[in-house]
Amino acid sequence: MDSTFSPRKTTKTKTIVINALFIAFTLAATMFINIRLPIMGNGGLIHLGNVPLFIAAFVFGKRTGAIAGAFGMGLFDLISGWTAWAPFTFIIVGTMGYLAGLISEKIPGKRVLVYTLAIAVALIIKIVGYYFVEVILYSNWIQPLGSIPGNVLQVVVAGIIVLPLAERLKKIANQI
Repeated sequence: MDSTFSPRKTTKTKTIVINALFIAFTLAATMFINIRLPIMGNGGLIHLGNVPLFIAAFVFGKRTGAIAGAFGMGLFDLISGWTAWAPFTFIIVGTMGYLAGLISEKIPGKRVLVYTLAIAVALIIKIVGYYFVEVILYSNWIQPLGSIPGNVLQVVVAGIIVLPLAERLKKIANQI
């Protein structure tokens, strides 16, 4: 049979498209759905970029979660004046997406509990990661404590939005 159709190429193409879409979703949710906080330590930012990050990780897996987070939020930092944060964001948020996806893939049990655990682990990574980055950037151990409430709020709100949607979206994605 002389066909040019290859299921493998279709799978690679689909993966590239899904990754690109979730990079764009994460960038857009970070850029356009945010609140700048002048009171927090560094004048932090609360955004909804974690929503598509968690959806990517739970529905499409650890790689897509890592790619969406690292590139989506890293790109936001590069184009919105937070350039010094971009390499740190790439690593921290990429790790959040990867581990959230890994936990959702590997741990058996009731999905809502597994997703909650994954979100809690991502929250710890965000708090610890950005705390130490701020210590490095500001040469101060106290000032970074002011950013913790914003980071907690960001991830908790994303979790509240994603938890009821993740399993439904996964079923829809599996039909495509």
